[in-house]
Amino acid sequence: MPHTSNITIAVSLDENHVPEKIEWHAEDAGMDGRTDTKAIMLSVFDTASEETLRIDLWTKEMKVDEMKRFFHQTLVSMADSLQRATNEDAMADDMRDFAKHFREKMFAEH
Repeated sequence: MPHTSNITIAVSLDENHVPEKIEWHAEDAGMDGRTDTKAIMLSVFDTASEETLRIDLWTKEMKVDEMKRFFHQTLVSMADSLQRATNEDAMADDMRDFAKHFREKMFAEH
């Protein structure tokens, strides 16, 4: 029998529909309860349209430096995922090189 695992994301909004709190929970991740986070980026591939659909949310409390770090780490993790999913080692390395360049440029301003 197939196993179904649920991942839930709860977003509390203010009166202007701006996220104030984001919580998530993954049943099979061994989590005791919901975990707070300041930002999420969710991408799904729509089978019918063959397009990527995205949800990007962040709370008012997310600092700019945290967002920069979040983007950098997301780029690195995307390179890792590309390598695992396609065995495209050279392209994954190129993405990591770009992520390094991104980090250096992004944090050189300080």
